[in-house]
Amino acid sequence: MTEEIEDIKKDFKEANEKTLRHLDGELLKIRVGKASPAMLMGVMVNYYGSPTPLSQVANVNSMDARTLTVQPWEKSMLTECAKGIVNANLGLAPQDNGEMLLINVPPLTEERRKELVKKAKAEAENAKVGVRNNRKDAMDFIKQLKNDGLSEDLAKIAEGEIQQITDSYVKKVDDIVALKEKDIMTI
Repeated sequence: MTEEIEDIKKDFKEANEKTLRHLDGELLKIRVGKASPAMLMGVMVNYYGSPTPLSQVANVNSMDARTLTVQPWEKSMLTECAKGIVNANLGLAPQDNGEMLLINVPPLTEERRKELVKKAKAEAENAKVGVRNNRKDAMDFIKQLKNDGLSEDLAKIAEGEIQQITDSYVKKVDDIVALKEKDIMTI
């Protein structure tokens, strides 16, 4: 039975690591004032009738701290890439120079920084919900083991360990978002 408890804890930790990786990915999309190719990660482009991620039809780079470049592999995709960026509602205006798109990233206002902090905190809350859902699943497995003959004492110990792991992951989420908030608010 203790082997099964260890498997439950291992699966629980893996699920929480996946939740943290997802949070990191979502926070990368939130800009912090300097131009980053990650800002365009969620942009979809109409590639011959099918929605395709921008990164699969063009090279996205940062020229400097305030400028992004998007160079499609096919010149005919320039206008589609520009449409995709505008439709993504990122507040960016791509300029077509015939070869590539140049995107000037405006500096963030104080108000916009506060909005981005709220967005980051909302992502953190989603991650915490994910951790709590993972905890519920782990607790359900422990209850199932208890019904299958696991002693009451071992079940209580396992539940306590699951709660400690949960607390540590919630703290990690808080730490990650505090760092992102600091990044966003730093001018």
